[in-house]
Amino acid sequence: MARETKFPHLLSCTLLFLLLCCSSSLASPHAMDFLQPLLRTQKGNLTQGLSKLKSHLSRLGYLNTNTIHKPHDDLFDDALQQAVTDYQSFFSLPPTGALDAVTLAHMGKPRCGVPDVFRPNSSAHYSFFPGQPKWPAGRRHLTYSFPPGTRADAHKAILDATNMWASVSPFTFSSTNNYNAADIKISFQYRDHGDGSPFDGSGGILAHASAPTDGKMHFDGDERWVDGVVGGAFDLQTVGLHELGHVLGLLHSQDGGASMFPQVGSGIRKGLNKDDIDGIRALYSF
Repeated sequence: MARETKFPHLLSCTLLFLLLCCSSSLASPHAMDFLQPLLRTQKGNLTQGLSKLKSHLSRLGYLNTNTIHKPHDDLFDDALQQAVTDYQSFFSLPPTGALDAVTLAHMGKPRCGVPDVFRPNSSAHYSFFPGQPKWPAGRRHLTYSFPPGTRADAHKAILDATNMWASVSPFTFSSTNNYNAADIKISFQYRDHGDGSPFDGSGGILAHASAPTDGKMHFDGDERWVDGVVGGAFDLQTVGLHELGHVLGLLHSQDGGASMFPQVGSGIRKGLNKDDIDGIRALYSF
């Protein structure tokens, strides 16, 4: 005879809880989930979700917003084909102009929200903001600050990142408690935070920063951040090093080993490489 379970209701509730947790985890939204149904989409197709891709590529500098007929422009037109081709070329992917599996997988990687600048036939991998804005000659010491209550590991991570840039550039850095007066203002923000570049939740855009001499650096507060190398989390030092490069005037590099490469995975720590150093030295002529 089968042995009767003493606590059938407890077991049932436990199983239900586990199922709900697994279901919730599987259903957890990711910022780039909209890419999945676009596989093998190409010029001439009318596919739901292309309007969101157009907005994304526009934010990254590959598509002119004037070519997007909002809010539901889901036609794969000439402008989108050129944008996809330029994206593929920037990242050294086969320039098919179509949304193949390799391209979509690449577009889904976490990255910085500052636009890329595609420079065909350029021998240098680094790039600068349009007009090459930079800090004036009399400002080679920059202060940085966080709002009160910012997590302690962010302070340590940015200290280490500023020390790295100071070792290869004409700049020195120091922290200050006066957030409003600091040259570089660093904060964690969520979704639409008033600067015209809203974050997108978990995954997708990790952070962004402004060109000289605005000095704003924003991390997406919806991401999992650590100061170190931890699977499934993003390194504050690595992303901070990248965003500080923008604050100093560098745009993105096409060198995958550079700190200024626009994408970075979780569980990774990067430092400055030759392309980063060449870029900052070229911008400030030293």
